Amino acid sequence: MMKFKLIKKRPTSFQVIILGFLGVILLGTFLLMMPVSCRAGIWTPFSDALFTSTSAVCVTGLVVHDTVSYWSAFGQIVILFLIQIGGMGVITVAAVISMISGKKISLMQRSTMQETIAAPQVGGIVRLTGFAVKYTIIIELIGAAAMAPVFCGDFGVKGLWMALFHSVSAFCNAGFDLMGADSPFSSLTEYAAQPLINIVVMALIIVGGIGFLTWDDIKTNRWHFHKYRMQSKVILCTTALLILIPTTYFYFCEFESLTFGKRMLASAFQAVTPRTAGFNTVDLTSLSEAGMFIIMILMLIGGSPGSTAGGMKTTTVAVLFATAISTFRQKEDTNFFGRRIEHGVIRNAATILLMYIVLFFTGGLLISRMEGIPMTTCLFETASAVGTAGLTLGITSELGTASRLILILLMFLGRVGGLTLIFAALPDTKKTGSRLPQEKITVG
Repeated sequence: MMKFKLIKKRPTSFQVIILGFLGVILLGTFLLMMPVSCRAGIWTPFSDALFTSTSAVCVTGLVVHDTVSYWSAFGQIVILFLIQIGGMGVITVAAVISMISGKKISLMQRSTMQETIAAPQVGGIVRLTGFAVKYTIIIELIGAAAMAPVFCGDFGVKGLWMALFHSVSAFCNAGFDLMGADSPFSSLTEYAAQPLINIVVMALIIVGGIGFLTWDDIKTNRWHFHKYRMQSKVILCTTALLILIPTTYFYFCEFESLTFGKRMLASAFQAVTPRTAGFNTVDLTSLSEAGMFIIMILMLIGGSPGSTAGGMKTTTVAVLFATAISTFRQKEDTNFFGRRIEHGVIRNAATILLMYIVLFFTGGLLISRMEGIPMTTCLFETASAVGTAGLTLGITSELGTASRLILILLMFLGRVGGLTLIFAALPDTKKTGSRLPQEKITVG
């Protein structure tokens, strides 16, 4: 009699990450649907709850209902927890719970944690995860304490909750706010001239967006920049350029009517926040088309690997620019700080760029055709969704169900990463020694 042996195939790290995010999104959707989550005490439609939960877990910030005027205190707490889990990473949070409970972290779990925070190796991943969670909580509390005096002065004791909510939202690059009581969807426009709120929020966005590995380098090597990992050097230099260049543009070309101080704050804030944060201190519809285009580019680029931010990532853009420069100079290799980049990384960077461009344009085209809205406006929303930025020109709450589903998909892909989804869906292919014949093709 023949015996059949049942072979259990264990999920890959990429599949675990995908399933983890999906599970948290569905749980958040269920909680937000309940009447206790809504100020009016009614059931929230599934599509609205799903959109909000996805936006929170994917730390985007696009919303169909103003957070403070629609959601109750319980609903806001649910959203805050979803933001925190999405910002640190579902697997990171699960690993911390396991460590607290005294459970041993398996090799499979360590491998998944490595993928989650983009660590170069499995060794030391538990220590790095603990470091990331510890400093996340510390930095968020410091940010809340710094903003509390301003918010408490404006809202009384409620200001403590406002400070904590906005600190977590800023650090996790989420962009959710509680400022719409008088003017829905107003974000931080009432604090455009408030230096403390501007500076603290920008600092939290930047710190959250540079990645856990970069923090570890800064903590370990302090001011000895030459001792940093090559990746950390690339992230810090690219981040600095992506803040400095747009700030200069916005200062000289967009906010001429403001006084010097307000102009500096507005320019710097609008340069920092598109990198997946989602707050704004000016009316974005007042920007020129050139200004909107720059914001779209920044939203698509996003933050850095292993951070709370989404988007293509700063390293992807840096690798592509460095490769182009090497090509112009007729050099075979792409180099950073005396180190050569392997060709597989360059191939992945080119693939990621193509994926984001296709998603960005396809999503914008479909929404424009279905809703009858100008293409530029739709592209702004899709760039915000796939870059998990959360900035909007005000059309998200007016979109139909099909358009919202497109934005939900883009937010999910932008947070978990397109390559992660592909690697999770496609089976591993075994390498063979054979290769197809080579033939030249002309490009350019």
